[in-house]
Amino acid sequence: MERVTYAEQGIKKLENFNMQIYAGEIMGLIPVNAHGKQAILKLLQNNLPLYDGYIYYGEELVNSWRSALKKSNRVSVIQAQSRLVNGMTVADNIFVLRQNFRQHILQTSVLKKQLQPFMDEIGMDISADVRVENLSAFERVVVELLKAVVMGYHLIVLDEISIFVSGKEMRKLSEILRHYTGRGFSFLYISSHFEEIVPLCDRAGFLCNGRLQKIVQEADMNRKYLQECLEGYDRSVWGYPENGHLPRAGREIRMEAVFADRREIRFAFSVNEGECLTLRAQDDQILQSCVLFLTGEESRITMDGRRRKISMDREIAVVSAQPTSTMIFPEMSYMDNLCMGLARRMPDIWSGRKIRASIRREYAPILGDEVFERPVETLSERRKYQLVYMRIMLQKPRVVFLIQPFMGADMPHRRFIWEMLEQLLDRGITLVLLSVNPLDTWLVAERTLRLSAQGIAEEEGEFEEHKMSYSFMKKMV
Repeated sequence: MERVTYAEQGIKKLENFNMQIYAGEIMGLIPVNAHGKQAILKLLQNNLPLYDGYIYYGEELVNSWRSALKKSNRVSVIQAQSRLVNGMTVADNIFVLRQNFRQHILQTSVLKKQLQPFMDEIGMDISADVRVENLSAFERVVVELLKAVVMGYHLIVLDEISIFVSGKEMRKLSEILRHYTGRGFSFLYISSHFEEIVPLCDRAGFLCNGRLQKIVQEADMNRKYLQECLEGYDRSVWGYPENGHLPRAGREIRMEAVFADRREIRFAFSVNEGECLTLRAQDDQILQSCVLFLTGEESRITMDGRRRKISMDREIAVVSAQPTSTMIFPEMSYMDNLCMGLARRMPDIWSGRKIRASIRREYAPILGDEVFERPVETLSERRKYQLVYMRIMLQKPRVVFLIQPFMGADMPHRRFIWEMLEQLLDRGITLVLLSVNPLDTWLVAERTLRLSAQGIAEEEGEFEEHKMSYSFMKKMV
């Protein structure tokens, strides 16, 4: 991509953007903010009209400000949202659902034989007959990757996949990527975490405000140098509360749950009031089982010896993943969205005009008086996060379960979420963060427990070194 300027509805998403990815390399991309990231993914796959610049694929000019090829580029993007077709097998998705497939009669045995060499060479054992909806998250990524390889897509983009792939699986994925770079395939790996970028990528670039601000070459690919690069950016973006959350010596809360999805899972743990704890699911299937349990209308959990219905108990709150799209209701006013959690404490909140007027007077200096008059869908992403977390503060629960709280958030928004979590902790509210990869949660979590199919496993302390590597963010003002 050479001097690319691209706009949508008059807004520049990329400006004078330059990026080269060589054959047989893994290029890392660290989005300092999200501005321009989606535009890059669109332009890699489709030749959309450019305001300026040139785009080449395989050293062939495919798009320019003068003209563009009408066909799409042979680029695959692997994200949290699966592009596989449910109801069909692995072999069908890899071999049948492609443009050049011309057979009218499917020979299952032939498809199996075609798939097996691909599995053998990367050391995977995924049945060709299994339906893709029954795959784990990691297996789904591998199948999407194999589909791209079979279709001859020599550039494959992996976008923030560590949010649903465990650390052990990421190490296996690294081996698979290196196997294919040896065959000339190239990868663009997008992640906000140095711990993933440094061991995996040959080079890395920083995306900020629609420009690639800096390219770090292979010789400089280490965590310390990447941190030093970031220190030169806008410190108002990277500033973090100097003091941070101080652990509280509150009384212990004992929690137990038994739930069944495809398999029965039991977990029991203790957490102190005002503590932040991470539950790291051993794999994505366990994570999704936990999500279904926490968000179920009839789910119950034992807390301090008392059986409680999660959806109705005012002492328990749940913040779903990507809450700005899953926990905000555009058909309701800002005030109604704000008071939803408070209804558990005060059932008459919907008819109590004086109470609502009092809430507005109290929170207008914090939220801004103008937000109460705006449709919630017109709010900025930051305002939406603020609305969700202020709703929790109004509810005043004892325990908040947060499902992958940083999922989909760029670095400035992650900083803002950290601040919101610190405010909850400062009010003595206990936080239980649920994730697969705990990289995001190290800044706020005091402990990490591994959640397996058999229940809570041992406490993890192996990440303390990496946690210290993130402490530079807290020190910047």
